[in-house]
Parts: sequence; C-alpha cells; structure tokens
Amino acid sequence: QLQLVESGGGLVQPGGSLRLSCAASGFTLEYHAIGWFRQAPGKEREGVSCISRSGGRTSYADSVKGRFTISRDNAKNTVYLQMNSLKPEDTAVYYCAADFAPFNGPCAFDQSKYDSWGQGTQVTVSF
Repeated sequence: QLQLVESGGGLVQPGGSLRLSCAASGFTLEYHAIGWFRQAPGKEREGVSCISRSGGRTSYADSVKGRFTISRDNAKNTVYLQMNSLKPEDTAVYYCAADFAPFNGPCAFDQSKYDSWGQGTQVTVSF
C-alpha cells in the first residue's frame, strides 16, 4: 500500500521553528519529485516547496523563500521541510505529495501532477 505520512506539526510562537517530516511506505521517495503544500482556513491549497526526482533542484513559494528548506534523507525514505522564522500567516494544514512520473526536470507546484498525498499535519503559529 502506497502511503505518505506527515508529522512534526504543532503550535509555535511567531519567529519559532518547526521541522515537518514526510515518510513514505510502499514506495521509495528517492525516485520521485516531492512537494509540500498547505491549506489555510478559507483558502485554496497552495504550493510551498518541492524537490525534484533527482534531488538536485528545489523550488519555493515567494512567501517562504529564505525561511523554509526542503531536503531528503534517502536512507530514512523521508523528506523534510525545515521552517524557520515562522509567521502567523504560515498557519495551515501542511501536506506532502509524490509525483510518480519518471521526469528528471525541475519540480512544480501543479497539484494535478502529484499522485499520492498524505493526510496533512496542522501548523499553528500564534502567541
């Protein structure tokens, strides 16, 4: 069974940090582009960051550039999203997703390209 499981969310004060994890079972994350998305209350789901199939290319939404970092640990079959200098507007449910297409180009935030999604983890940034 192909499954993605996010963890690491929680409540943090503005300026704080969290590291989200996206662990896969049933397939190897290393061979797929992985994206992180988020959905805030009353808003559409949006792309936050992604890492290419080869791992050599990453992309970030303008709103998180310089604050968030995506990375892989292939030995743990896990992708991480390190989030620093968190702001209240970062509050959302965060999802990871895997693109199963054998494409070695740059990753993208086109949600229709992603085939498997996790259940999400809540991140709340507040005093």
